[in-house]
Amino acid sequence: METQRLANESSHEKDQALIELESGNFGCPHYRRRCKIRAPCCDEIFDCRHCHNESKNSMEVEADNRHDVPRHDLKRVICSLCYTEQDVQQHCIQCGVCMGKYFCSKCKFFDDDVSKKQFHCDKCGICRIGGEENFFHCNKCGCCYSTLMKDSHICVEKAMHQNCPVCLEFLFDTMKDITVLPCGHTIHLECVQEMERHLQYSCPVCSKSYCDMSGVWEKLDQQVASIPMPQMYQNKTVWILCNDCGETSEANFHIVAHKCLKCKSYNTRQIQGGSASCSSRIAEMVR
Repeated sequence: METQRLANESSHEKDQALIELESGNFGCPHYRRRCKIRAPCCDEIFDCRHCHNESKNSMEVEADNRHDVPRHDLKRVICSLCYTEQDVQQHCIQCGVCMGKYFCSKCKFFDDDVSKKQFHCDKCGICRIGGEENFFHCNKCGCCYSTLMKDSHICVEKAMHQNCPVCLEFLFDTMKDITVLPCGHTIHLECVQEMERHLQYSCPVCSKSYCDMSGVWEKLDQQVASIPMPQMYQNKTVWILCNDCGETSEANFHIVAHKCLKCKSYNTRQIQGGSASCSSRIAEMVR
């Protein structure tokens, strides 16, 4: 009786899995596919490596036990239809189901949503999305960029082999959209948009302005001209460093802001006494 009950439960589970597969309800929030993975690091089963990493790096896990799955070390997968555990391959050895229309044997990666136009970059060593014809690999930056940037981007060595300067997520294999600022530093697109919502328009890494600020500089010109300094400060000068062009210069002291004598930017900081920069004043100008 017990054997028959287990057999019936197993049959029911398989029927339910088949219904889910046929209706498209398979995979996880990260990928649509017909398999799970056995993590080589902890020997546990997860829907994908991102599910593993989110689980094993949560606040509920002790710090010493947190870890990411070594994606290239993956050796075993479990078919979502017949539950057969097997070596990594595109088609199940038991039921023959295709576990992912896109399959990369190098990354041990499956995904049924081929509209992403996945491709493997040998130089990056991982799979990316967007269509191979739309990207090129920059050897100095050490990552793939859109072909639209091929002759225009500023190279920064290993630009994406670092954390986002805002949210601190590692950029190289992030699933979020990335943008490259004019200075060459990389950052999540949504993090740039969040900065703009808080009226921050300079790179969080090098402090260079990343958009056209000429209108703001004109408003600051008008404000500086409209607020004359007291007699005792009219001949006072300070040394400033321009965050935009990198030049140092001696400027007339003003309580509002200090203008770079070379590029006319107000994105400057005092390097001898006084406040560090006029970023708060710039934020007021763009409100």
